[in-house]
Amino acid sequence: MLTILGFAMIATFLVLIMMKKMSPIAALVLIPALFCVFVGKGAHLGDYVIDGVSSLAPTAAMLMFAIVYFGVMIDVGLFDPIVRAILRFCKADPMRIVVGTALLAAIVSLDGDGSTTFMITVSAMYPLYKRLKMSLVVMTGVAAMANGVMNTLPWGGPTARAATALKVDATDIFVPMIPALAVGLLAVVVLAYVLGLRERRRLGTLTLDEALAREPESETVLVGAGSGTASGAKPGAKSGAKSGAKSGAKSGAKSGAKSGGGAGGGAGSGTGEDADAGPATADGGSDDDFQGLDPNRATLRPKLYWFNALLTVALLTAMIMEWLPIPVLFLIGAALALTVNFPHIPDQKARIAAHADNVLNVSGMVFAAAVFTGVLTGTGMVDHMANWLVDTIPDGMGPHMGLVTGLLSLPLTYFMSNDGFYFGVLPVLAEAGQAHGVSTLEIARASIVGQPLHMSSPLVPAVYVLVGMAKVEFGDHTKFVVKWAVLTSLVILGAGILFGII
Repeated sequence: MLTILGFAMIATFLVLIMMKKMSPIAALVLIPALFCVFVGKGAHLGDYVIDGVSSLAPTAAMLMFAIVYFGVMIDVGLFDPIVRAILRFCKADPMRIVVGTALLAAIVSLDGDGSTTFMITVSAMYPLYKRLKMSLVVMTGVAAMANGVMNTLPWGGPTARAATALKVDATDIFVPMIPALAVGLLAVVVLAYVLGLRERRRLGTLTLDEALAREPESETVLVGAGSGTASGAKPGAKSGAKSGAKSGAKSGAKSGAKSGGGAGGGAGSGTGEDADAGPATADGGSDDDFQGLDPNRATLRPKLYWFNALLTVALLTAMIMEWLPIPVLFLIGAALALTVNFPHIPDQKARIAAHADNVLNVSGMVFAAAVFTGVLTGTGMVDHMANWLVDTIPDGMGPHMGLVTGLLSLPLTYFMSNDGFYFGVLPVLAEAGQAHGVSTLEIARASIVGQPLHMSSPLVPAVYVLVGMAKVEFGDHTKFVVKWAVLTSLVILGAGILFGII
């Protein structure tokens, strides 16, 4: 019974947020609370929630101060040269920008922390996507998958958990998997190339000067359910935008969509793969207009650039070397960044207020996720679901437990935490594999192939940083990324089997 209820609770949550019937925070809180009462354990709901909150409180604290820190770094212009360099290299070509997103996320992922990866990647790439009117779910999806592949590094978490749970060396798990993981990363880059070509067809290509110039009549004007795109603006798009701005603009949307490569059916819909984060106004402005490259914003601190750069490098080095707990590092880093860059208290308050929305959204979702995980674990649903899945494996699949483990890692690491999978389920799978002559190391290697999908799980706090900073609905991100993340995971699994690693 608990098995059925566990799957029903997860399915209900996913359906409601993807259909946008409930916000993620409300769904993460109310749905598990309802199911907890339904299974007759409502009296223990408080204990489950407190346990979940206690376990995620350090993560929430880290995210709160990390958002403030990187928000201040964006304000003072630390990432402006990076954004400009990427834009010049990519020549405002959507295809190159999407590929650059994958490469940047993969490189930054070397520090082993998903939240930091997403904050740096979004900080650098978000202004480009917004200015060129590119699909923001493409950015979040590509970044999540690239980080998922790199999350298998020995210091990233999953590999260390697998090694600890099965009492093997993490190096013996990771090093042989490098060829398969390299194929997986290549698959992400190829996917980014394909998605980038689609964005290029939809939007066209601008020169650097066109991308940086403010041309009010050539901006995207979104009206109703359609959009006229002026990235790659043809004369028809400009006239369509004008007529759309004047009339309420059905004709403008149509003409803009035609000249812009058919964007009317995508970017303006607000959902799915071409969802845009928000409409531009008729005069070319928007609430998030490319401030990352505004050379005149009052918060810039060019004289403190090298201080901020060295502070960021020192912070990331301290994280990698584990000199202090990550929440403590970001707390100290945020305090230093605010004090040095904005010595006047009113200015500090203004900067904190400017990033309050992101802080509240992300930390709120982390604590709401604590309710979900607390109930899922406390009621025993996770254990029953895992045992049921293991018990349903046919006896004939015993000699192929590596393949079975790899396939199971996709749904199990998506629907439960890494701790729950690696410490609760993986030992059972390894024991079953040993009974059929499959080595523990093969099982361990197979267990990490689902990480590209895991990084978009609603139970991963870092994903809320990603969608929160990118201003993307979690449901839109989920609908876009799941199919591609599953494909990437299967590519890694197939490569592992082909190379004889699994």
